[in-house]
Amino acid sequence: MISMENQYGTIEISQEYFANLVGKAASECFGVVGMINSPAQGLRSALLGRKDAPDKGVRVRTAGERLIVDLHIVVLYGMNIAEVTKSIVNKVRYTV
Repeated sequence: MISMENQYGTIEISQEYFANLVGKAASECFGVVGMINSPAQGLRSALLGRKDAPDKGVRVRTAGERLIVDLHIVVLYGMNIAEVTKSIVNKVRYTV
């Protein structure tokens, strides 16, 4: 459970919902072919066209006051990886 407290009260969001939100935002970015659970899973399973859960390839964890999001993505061949990641970061920040 992710929680944030301020003078008005406490906001709690489940990690599953947050991972779904982040995964959906990241997978909609231009240049992202798919999401994989881990790099060891391989490219073939990401390209088979199966639409799994939106949180596939997303790991959300907390470290003290910080929220850490790990994404495992497959990028379209020939795309500028730095620009794709910049797009993902901006879209996820806006969505969250």
